[in-house]
Amino acid sequence: MDDRTLSELLTGFGLSEKEVDTYLSLLEHGEAKASTIAAAAGVSKRYVYSVSESLAARGFVEVNDHAVPTTIRATPPEEVIERLRSDVEAMRPALEERFAQVEPDVEQFEVVKSRVTVLKRIRTLIEGADEELTLSLPAPLLEEFRDPLVAAVDRGVLVLLILSGAGDEAVEPPDTEGVASVVRRWEAAMPTLLTADSAVGMVAPAELLQRANSDRQAIVFAQAQLAPVIAGSFLGNYWPVAVETWTAGPATLPAEYVNFRHAAFQATVHRRAGTTLRATVGGRDTAANEPVEVTGEVSAVRQSLVEPTNNEFPVQHTIVIETEDGTVAVGGRGAFVEDVEADLVRLEAE
Repeated sequence: MDDRTLSELLTGFGLSEKEVDTYLSLLEHGEAKASTIAAAAGVSKRYVYSVSESLAARGFVEVNDHAVPTTIRATPPEEVIERLRSDVEAMRPALEERFAQVEPDVEQFEVVKSRVTVLKRIRTLIEGADEELTLSLPAPLLEEFRDPLVAAVDRGVLVLLILSGAGDEAVEPPDTEGVASVVRRWEAAMPTLLTADSAVGMVAPAELLQRANSDRQAIVFAQAQLAPVIAGSFLGNYWPVAVETWTAGPATLPAEYVNFRHAAFQATVHRRAGTTLRATVGGRDTAANEPVEVTGEVSAVRQSLVEPTNNEFPVQHTIVIETEDGTVAVGGRGAFVEDVEADLVRLEAE
């Protein structure tokens, strides 16, 4: 084994590079004065004394401070190895007790042909959402999912809902109060697009949900790369052409949001209600690619979730914060035009 590999293995046991150099130099001498080891390892004599105490505490060396001058002796390697093995074995029961065996997440697609199964999958995805739900649904099916949608809103999920085929004047429009954060209507039929937490979702042709004997198929997916694309299509292509019919009121503050669009929505409705907002954002500086935290008053929100919209390009959502160091633009996951990509946003009234 070469010196580099040996050094890398020793650093795996918590030794610094200089501690490794000092220890290997001492092994070659067996026992030596601090000055001898210092010269061999290329460190100061004072450092050798300091490192020797640390190595002695872990059983790598023994310090003979009764001798004049003080000498340092390497513990026989077999004793060091046995001690390390004993420490590792002592940890095993505690590690195994804490370890929970879980199945890895599997990216998957499911082709669904049955209308009944599609309806079940929609309910399951709504009930499983923790942060955000985007959903387009034929208006007559709203009653089928009213209860799980209301429950999702109640547990703090941002629910963006389009009811399609809802423009027939002869049909009484459904009551949408409380079923979503924002509801929009589109007169034409459209496919059912559903995403939950930008992780899972479904795409189903309109005909499949409207007819029991349709030969069309739906796709249910659990794919982290696909879900944001479907959500982006929902917000960029369908959401702007639908007409807003319901918007929920501001939530109680203070509140924290992992989902940035939810933070942007709440910042918008609170500002329109006259609330002066203060935001604290934890995330990443997009220029320096380093962790950052910013705090200040919210001076603007650019968004497309509620009318009137004011974003500069499709799916843009930005919260502008006035900090002590100047104006900072904050975006969500994948932000590139903003100064900060947010992981967590805390909103509170000033």
